[in-house]
Amino acid sequence: MSGFGVPAPVAEPEAEPELLADDAELDLSVDEAGARVDETLAALDAELVGLASVKRRVREIASLLLVDRARRQFGLTSSKPTLHMSFTGGPGTGKTTVALRMAAILHALGYIRAPRVHTVTRDDLVGQFIGHTAPKTKEAIARAAGGVLFIDEAYYLFRPDNERDYGQEVIEILLTEMENERGDLVVIFAGYPDRMATFFSANPGLSSRVPHHIGFEDYNHGQLVQIAELMLTSENFRFDDAAQTAFSEYLTRRMGRPRFSNARSVRNAIERSRLRQARRLVELRRPLRKEDLVTLTADDIYGSSVFVDSP
Repeated sequence: MSGFGVPAPVAEPEAEPELLADDAELDLSVDEAGARVDETLAALDAELVGLASVKRRVREIASLLLVDRARRQFGLTSSKPTLHMSFTGGPGTGKTTVALRMAAILHALGYIRAPRVHTVTRDDLVGQFIGHTAPKTKEAIARAAGGVLFIDEAYYLFRPDNERDYGQEVIEILLTEMENERGDLVVIFAGYPDRMATFFSANPGLSSRVPHHIGFEDYNHGQLVQIAELMLTSENFRFDDAAQTAFSEYLTRRMGRPRFSNARSVRNAIERSRLRQARRLVELRRPLRKEDLVTLTADDIYGSSVFVDSP
């Protein structure tokens, strides 16, 4: 995965508000930053089907930061929350979307300077020769500074079978930056659950600096149908009744095949259905109505290869 654009100009951090008197009252429900957090959480609910445990953890973290912000307004000092995170789950389960929304929450509450997520993989961090890794890693950190550094498939940084691998150098640099720049950078490590567990167990220093571990479950059949409907609506398409049945059958077959990627596979299936719809409409050789253009039919679904040579 690539980063989300070049670094944008970073806003100056808000000035600390005047301290409240000990007998003052602070209504979190009318706090402007809290309102922006509520909007972000509502958007997360609207964007992502299911993932109840993920949404609950995000709300807990948001609540922790709101209360920490309130404590500071009363002059109550405590250590700043450590916000580095681990997102574990299969492909297409919403990890990147949640990272983007988490960045918006952290920015609204003043914990990062910009609601920006810079996404990297091993290739963006690890060099090919001595002296190459540190500059690459530090460049990625600089691009993410003031925001979130999202390391996808983070376990590829650790290759114990290769003593000459430079991934360990990346980990050591990250450890230093995560400790020294805790107020300027949030790191999110992401990947498959089993591999991430091995990665953290082999790097206890790293694990100790990541207090928030959030697991993303695979979607079930019904949730994937909902996701498909949301995607279609957002693009001004719809299934007719027969296509709904056909797509449900498609999912049943596709979920049992290799390399199924949850919502990502649903999006790819819809894109290919649109290709088949376009070919079908062109071959009609008649004037088209709006209804023709927005409707996907069963034929557009059954043209998929998953129905070829299937029982």
